[in-house]
Amino acid sequence: MLAGKEGEAVENRIGKSYTARKALFAKGLREGRLTVQEIEKALPAGTLTAAERWLLYYSLRAAQVEIIDEVTGQVDHGFMSDQPAVPAEH
Repeated sequence: MLAGKEGEAVENRIGKSYTARKALFAKGLREGRLTVQEIEKALPAGTLTAAERWLLYYSLRAAQVEIIDEVTGQVDHGFMSDQPAVPAEH
């Protein structure tokens, strides 16, 4: 456990991140969609590790929350959009 102000800063950052993720999930489940911009505004760069950010997006998709880019209007399907087509059997 970290002591002093450094420990408080880490706990505060983790607490804010947790609260932001919880609010995003609640809104996503309620509305069925979130925008990439909403997610990035709530959890700016440096808030989560790359693995935590990937898990957040994956978990939202798994909960059937559409993730939409406001600018392009495209739905972010994550890894699903990069899957190669299954070859036809001969």
